[in-house]
Amino acid sequence: MGLFRRVKTIILANLHELVDQWEDPIALTKQYLRELQEQIETAQRSIAQQMALEQRYESLIAHVKTMIEKRTHQAKLALERNEEAIAKLALRDKLMYEKKLSAYQQQYETIQEKTAYMTEQLNKLCEKYEELSAKQWELHARANAAKTLKNINAALASFHPEQALRGFTRMEERVFALEAEANASRRFLESTHAFPPSIDEEVETELAKWKEAQAKNA
Repeated sequence: MGLFRRVKTIILANLHELVDQWEDPIALTKQYLRELQEQIETAQRSIAQQMALEQRYESLIAHVKTMIEKRTHQAKLALERNEEAIAKLALRDKLMYEKKLSAYQQQYETIQEKTAYMTEQLNKLCEKYEELSAKQWELHARANAAKTLKNINAALASFHPEQALRGFTRMEERVFALEAEANASRRFLESTHAFPPSIDEEVETELAKWKEAQAKNA
């Protein structure tokens, strides 16, 4: 029995860990809002049915009141004509309609109370939905900030400044070598492309020598 209990504990622990990994807060809050929205829509349909029922009872009550007035008038008219049998029939119908009116009014008031209560609860539900919707956006922003911070911390944890410094040193040495090669190639080009004195300069020099020799012989 102890072994089975340990195995059960391990399985439950693994399942809980797996569920925790699946339990994305943003996705779950969206699902909660969807479920709440479905409840609101169901309540709205129920209230619409209640309001239709109220209108039905209003029509029934109006009809019964009309019949009561009609039978009352008929009874009075029959009595004036000494038609007692007809007066009794009219009074019987009048009393029956009055009982119906009393029942309908009680039922109507009960329906109104239920409709008012349901409307109140629906309003609270809508307020809660708006509140949770705003909370969902807040949680979304906080979750994104937490994930970003987690990624930054992971990047900083994996960053080794010594390696970066060594890498920059190697790159700086490489740049120095490239600069030295560039300077050396520039000097080589300057030495190989140096032009000799032009022929005009040589003529001028030779002419100056001749003039000097003529001056001495004169």
